[in-house]
Amino acid sequence: MEMSDDPVALATVAPMAPVTSERPVWTDLESSIPKPYMARAMVAPDMEHPDGTPNHNPRGLSVLQQHVAFFDQDDNGIVYPWETYIGLREIGFNLLFAFLGGIVINLVLSYPTLPSYIPSLWLPVYIDNIHKSKHPSDSGTYDTEGRIANKFEWAAVYFIAKDEEGYLSKEAMRGVFDGSLFENLSKNKKKMS
Repeated sequence: MEMSDDPVALATVAPMAPVTSERPVWTDLESSIPKPYMARAMVAPDMEHPDGTPNHNPRGLSVLQQHVAFFDQDDNGIVYPWETYIGLREIGFNLLFAFLGGIVINLVLSYPTLPSYIPSLWLPVYIDNIHKSKHPSDSGTYDTEGRIANKFEWAAVYFIAKDEEGYLSKEAMRGVFDGSLFENLSKNKKKMS
């Protein structure tokens, strides 16, 4: 297949769609992030951190697995409700929220991640299989897109990661994806006590 030199093929503004000129496409991504169109398996890059979070070891895990691995207290690849509870307490949630979170999170994520079809009453979340538990967009818990679960998740992140002025930094939001935010919050809480 031959490449075209037609300028229309590379145009980022359509004259009949004013929104395309009001919201221009970044054309300099290639200078900051090599191959910005390529999905990254183990890092969450941005313009300031093209190699992902500095001083964060992905340990060969996907970004989603890294997010969940923070809660694996004994590093065995399985997260039980009491480990989720401990992790939530470590990052600053109160007893009630951590208790309910430990139950609800593991209740929702456990079965899809199990290595067999037989449910476990211990509600383990297997980190190796976490990709099988896509959420919330396909959960349909309260609506067809699962928007309610999404709101609760981001409200919780805002609650624990906002700064003194009430803003949630881009760095904090990026850290949610690879779990580095959880590690930082836990370290900061331990320093304070």
